[in-house]
Amino acid sequence: MRLLFYFLLLFQFLHGGAQEQLPSVTIKSINGKETTTQSLLDGNTPVVISFWATWCKPCLQELDAFNDLTEIWKKEVKARIIAVSIDDSRTAAGIKKTLGLHDWSFDVYWDENQEFKRALNINLIPHTIVVDKKGAIVKRYTAYIPGNELKVLELLKTL
Repeated sequence: MRLLFYFLLLFQFLHGGAQEQLPSVTIKSINGKETTTQSLLDGNTPVVISFWATWCKPCLQELDAFNDLTEIWKKEVKARIIAVSIDDSRTAAGIKKTLGLHDWSFDVYWDENQEFKRALNINLIPHTIVVDKKGAIVKRYTAYIPGNELKVLELLKTL
C-alpha cells in the first residue's frame, strides 16, 4: 500500500506541472479561408484567444475592452489577440454584421464545427486563453469581468 502511495505521488509530481498545448485543428478566417490553429503561433509572440458568439453580450464587451487596450498593449508587450466565433450555422450570418458594428483591430476566425472549442473542452463563453510563445496554454479565463483585460496584460508581460 505504501509503495502505491509513493508511486502515485511521484506520478503526480512528474506530470502535474505539464502544460496543456494548443491543439491543432482547422478553423476559418472571416473570409472563409481555412487555416490551422498552429499557424496562429509564430514562435516569438504570445497569443490571446477569445472564444465568443454573436448572441453573447459579455463576449462582445470583452472583445471591445481588448480592442480599447490594443494600442497600450502594442507599446508594452508583443502579443497577438485573436477572436474565434463559435456561432453555429444558424447564427453564422451575424458574424460579419457584428464585425461591422465593432471596429476590432484583431483577426477574427470562425470555428465552424466547434472542433477547436471541443478540443479545448470549452463549455462556457466568453472563454479566453493565453498561449505562450511555444504554444503552451498558461491561463484560462471564463466569463467576462471588467478589468480582466488588465490581468491578461500583466500576464503577457511575464511571457
